[in-house]
Amino acid sequence: MDNSKQAFRDYLLLEKHYSLHTVNGYGKDLIFFETYLKKEFDQDDLVAVNYVQIRSWIVSLVDSGVSNSSVNRKIASLKSYYKFLLKTKQLDVSPLLKHKALKSPKKIQIPFSEKELDLVLNQIQYKEGFEGIRDKLIIDLFYTTGIRRSELINLLLSNVNLSIGAIKVIGKRNKERIIPLMSILENQIQLYLSERANIEQIKDKEFFFLTAKGIKLNDSFVYRIINHYFSHVSEKVKKSPHILRHTFATHLLNNGADINSVKELLGHSSLASTQVYTHSSLAELKKVYENAHPRNQK
Repeated sequence: MDNSKQAFRDYLLLEKHYSLHTVNGYGKDLIFFETYLKKEFDQDDLVAVNYVQIRSWIVSLVDSGVSNSSVNRKIASLKSYYKFLLKTKQLDVSPLLKHKALKSPKKIQIPFSEKELDLVLNQIQYKEGFEGIRDKLIIDLFYTTGIRRSELINLLLSNVNLSIGAIKVIGKRNKERIIPLMSILENQIQLYLSERANIEQIKDKEFFFLTAKGIKLNDSFVYRIINHYFSHVSEKVKKSPHILRHTFATHLLNNGADINSVKELLGHSSLASTQVYTHSSLAELKKVYENAHPRNQK
């Protein structure tokens, strides 16, 4: 890795506080573009790139079947890199200065229903012992707190405080927030901790959630847990930790929660981020409205 890209990586990790997963994704996008540049233009200097070359890459991506949203993500990586070069005075003008993102259809995230949550938490069978107790707690914690997958994976044992009934999580940009725990979770947490204490060898002692081998969880491990259990109760195409976060927000809003309170619980920096979760709430509101309004009774 050349000095410029290494400095960019360090900047994202240490100054912007991006997750390692995000930083690795940016790095892969840069290498992908660099490979194309070398092959098509016999050039390997990213600093000397012009927009015609970037546009050529975009066309090749689209022609090869890459979705517009994926192309936009790759270009966002490039844009961030060139912003860094501007910031460090290695570049005077970004080649992406006048670039406009490709249009892509907005995907509607369909939350789980309250019935599906009841089935997965109260009706289906979990494994006996540590793994089953852990899996159920993970699902319940996602649903009752709305935390992100990365926040759950990186939850520290020391940041689970049953005496005050709250957890402290580290969100995006290293922002900390306190989330209250429902009393219904306290017994589950105590049970999990007693089982966790029986693991013979724990490598990652500081983390709350562990595998049966005492190792910190990873992204795909958590995804498989959610997908596995919800496959028993739901026919929805997408069954992921993010859908559970979406479900948390939607169910709160459907039951009258203030959107600003939901924003704080989710750890959003702006209300606009929270508003993407309101489409299901609007559908619920429309149902109430149509059933109640005298004009619709005729």
